[in-house]
Amino acid sequence: MAVYHYKGINKAGRAVKGSRDAESQRALKDWLKSQSIYASDIWEGEKKADNIGAKEVDLKKLVGGRVGLGDIAIFTRLLATLLKAGIPLVNALSALVEQTEKEELRQALDDIRRKVREGTAFYIALRDHPKFFNDLYINMVRAGESSGNLDSVLTRLTEFLDAQIALRGKITAAFVYPAIMSLVGGGIVIFLMTFVVPKVTKLFQNQDKALPFVTEALIWVSQFIGNWWFVLLPASIAGFFAFRRWKVSPKGRPIWDRGILKVPIFGGLVRMIAIARFSRTLSTLLASGVPLLTAMDIVKDILGNQTLIEVIEQARINIREGESIAGPLKRSGHFPPIVTHMISVGEKAGQLEEMLDNVAESYNQQVDMRVQAMTTLLEPLLIVSMGGAVAFIVFAIMLPILQLNEGML
Repeated sequence: MAVYHYKGINKAGRAVKGSRDAESQRALKDWLKSQSIYASDIWEGEKKADNIGAKEVDLKKLVGGRVGLGDIAIFTRLLATLLKAGIPLVNALSALVEQTEKEELRQALDDIRRKVREGTAFYIALRDHPKFFNDLYINMVRAGESSGNLDSVLTRLTEFLDAQIALRGKITAAFVYPAIMSLVGGGIVIFLMTFVVPKVTKLFQNQDKALPFVTEALIWVSQFIGNWWFVLLPASIAGFFAFRRWKVSPKGRPIWDRGILKVPIFGGLVRMIAIARFSRTLSTLLASGVPLLTAMDIVKDILGNQTLIEVIEQARINIREGESIAGPLKRSGHFPPIVTHMISVGEKAGQLEEMLDNVAESYNQQVDMRVQAMTTLLEPLLIVSMGGAVAFIVFAIMLPILQLNEGML
């Protein structure tokens, strides 16, 4: 027998911990279950147990910093686990409040717990904290409460959030390296143009001979950057923020979103990501019991592209008038035929949720392959671009030196 340490939550929702001799972790879990204690962490001696459940319910990881989607996914997973263990909702929320160390999230959960204890429905309490819980989350909780299977809905919601986090992480990770290379390459070129080139080109400017065009161009660019950097830097920053503001404005966003979908390669990637997100979200909402029209209204707000949002809104209007889902999506021209065909088959067979899941899985795989292909293509392009810029500088400097040597021979 060995000594095991445990942490858990009792039936009253209070955190408990202790130690006990047991033949195995399974034997200890059985004993804890007989004592109406749900184990959140078990380890032998000083060694931390490699326990999936422990990892899933450890909200101590939510320490400091901004509350992100990952924090909400952890909260949702733990809440679903506690509810499945038979712990009442108020007690489960109390346990989460005690364990959450991110102050902003802790205060929100404390307020939600207080309102639920006073008799407010859980989904209504969530509405007062839109910063953490969006319409999709709230409507799924509402459907779960209405049908009496809140724990199952929260589990499904956790899987959905994990999928969104994974997709976002893949895209972000794929573009980190090209972004770093661009910053480093741009910094090197600016350093050369600002500090190195002026010192070298002074040798040529003292000569009475005419300089090659490329050298003259290099000197002009170098002098322009060196003399006007105090204007160029704030102008670039101001232009960047002005562009961002225009891009989200009522006039600029439709123009930008239409244009981005027409960009070769990148536009197709944006559309794939939107279709995968649409399919996964709609499937999750429908499987959780959210009505179709409500689900369509929620889905349109997570696509991130005004053109596609308008397509979904028009489809929602047509569905209200009695049409199928596939028809208006096909007429829009923004959904590939294979997608609308699968949706149509799912509608007719009464398996729309499964078909939408298949579409989402297929497009997630295509997004992975497309992102890998883009990053594979971007890396050599960036290297060639950086090499070309440096080669231009070297050539512009060396050309007059070679001409001068030829004149001396």
